[in-house]
Amino acid sequence: MRRLFFLLFLLLASPAFATGLLDNRPSATLGAVSNSADFLPVHEAFKLSLVQADAQSVKLRFVATDGYYLYRHRFQFRSEPADIKLGTPNIPKGEAKHDEFFGDVEVYHGVLDIELPRSDARAFTLLVGYQGCADKGLCYPPETARLSIDGEGPAQPAASEPGWSWKSLALFFLAGLGLTFTPCVLPMLPILSGVVLRGQVGGLRGLSLSLAYVLPMAASFAVLGALMGLFGAGLNLQARLQSAWVLVPFAAFFVLFALAMFGLFEIKLPQALSSRLDSVANRTKGGSLLGAAILGVLSSLLVSPCVSAPLAGALLYISASGDALGGALKLFALGLGMGAPLLLVATGGAAWLPRSGPWMNTVKNAIGVLLLGLAIGLLSRVLPGPVTLLLIGLLAAGVALFLGALEFVVKTPRERLAQLLGLALLVYALACWYGALSGQGDPLRPLPAPASASSTAVAKADAWHSITTPAALDAALASAKAAGQPVLLDWYADWCISCKVIEHDVLTAPAVQAQLGAFRLLRFDITESNAAQRALLDRYQLFGPPALMFFAANGSEMTSDRVIGEINAGDFAQILARVRGQLGL
Repeated sequence: MRRLFFLLFLLLASPAFATGLLDNRPSATLGAVSNSADFLPVHEAFKLSLVQADAQSVKLRFVATDGYYLYRHRFQFRSEPADIKLGTPNIPKGEAKHDEFFGDVEVYHGVLDIELPRSDARAFTLLVGYQGCADKGLCYPPETARLSIDGEGPAQPAASEPGWSWKSLALFFLAGLGLTFTPCVLPMLPILSGVVLRGQVGGLRGLSLSLAYVLPMAASFAVLGALMGLFGAGLNLQARLQSAWVLVPFAAFFVLFALAMFGLFEIKLPQALSSRLDSVANRTKGGSLLGAAILGVLSSLLVSPCVSAPLAGALLYISASGDALGGALKLFALGLGMGAPLLLVATGGAAWLPRSGPWMNTVKNAIGVLLLGLAIGLLSRVLPGPVTLLLIGLLAAGVALFLGALEFVVKTPRERLAQLLGLALLVYALACWYGALSGQGDPLRPLPAPASASSTAVAKADAWHSITTPAALDAALASAKAAGQPVLLDWYADWCISCKVIEHDVLTAPAVQAQLGAFRLLRFDITESNAAQRALLDRYQLFGPPALMFFAANGSEMTSDRVIGEINAGDFAQILARVRGQLGL
């Protein structure tokens, strides 16, 4: 959710500079800001064409008219039918642009060529989503263009984009390594090495035996990951995961897995199946490559209670992704991480492994905390921001108490450091709770603004009546007409940079605030940009926000005083004074 201000070279290249002006935006002159003819219709401002479409790729070209630009992060590409997959779009690097409200973004002026990899020869319809703005301060609503892409020959299997990366595989490998250092697993490592290696430690033989154990174990995990990925794809869980009916049960499962990590209960196979697998494992002789491989497969099924909960959570996560290949690779990396300590023992590096101790319980509890955090992350999609912030505070407070934040007894230096961290988390938890009770929802900024600033902001925000439907706008205008009150209508959207500038810098300026009391203040929020809202734009002959419109007490619009695009506080104060004079206010 970010953007404004020109790049210097555009100023130098603009016609306005040639005439000696320092700013060619409409806010520089009063006449320009009220003239909607300064802006082009969206399809003239941004021209999209299909350059080429073959069996390997689809090439598109955008041409932004001089004085207009497109946002990189607003591009979206979809296909109909949806089973025709497109590769990652090849979009050139754009021009860096920083905005005080939305941060760093990339934009494109002039000609932009985009290439979409294609692996299916069938004909389809390409839906291209984009959004742009005018340098003069007008933001167009998001647009979607439909292009017909021809196809030849039989359909080829669509190569879906892999839902994995080397970074994700490394994280799963580290997770598997972390699971090894739990109190249920690490003490078993000497026993396991004795069974698998049979004293054949060091050299090529020890390495071969350990690999014969680890690789089949990791491969078994990979099969589970692939099955869960296919299972998730069949149910389309990735799309369904936006529903509370799916998110809440998933979050509940993660909470149960976390409680298992805290030792409240164990998750394991039924006793009948577990005993049969145990008997097979006991009859399998170690010291041979085949025996080590069989033990590796069986051990992937006979995971310990410390591994079962995180593994179940990983399988649940993969089922939601709907990616069979990615799920297989991720769990294969998890299995390699769990088997890495055995490889270390087999090659004579057992001395490098840490000794068992209470620290292993800390690892186990930390995994439980991560599972709880994942549950809160899922619920944050359906819960109000303050409720999510309250849950984050509860989790932080629980970790703080676990670290001994309130245990004021004699401690070792390490325990004091943990207590200091716990105190910091406790302070953060209190901030989250206070912020939640104050209506905040951002865990990175849980505290509300200072009282003076927040009260001023609330008072100014309350003065504006926000509406989102044409019917509500018509009703509000009719009500103002019946009361004989003039109206100031502000067209606004969350994705509109200039709207943010007007809201924060223009409408809050003292010279402007002093004159707003004469008007009924309405704000039409077009953030959703649905069909009804777009039709309303057409009714008033607007291309998009921002726009400021005045209506007299008799309900008629004062069209000559429209403000289209961005404007500064001084100029708008002059317009307000002029309108008030015309209305006799």
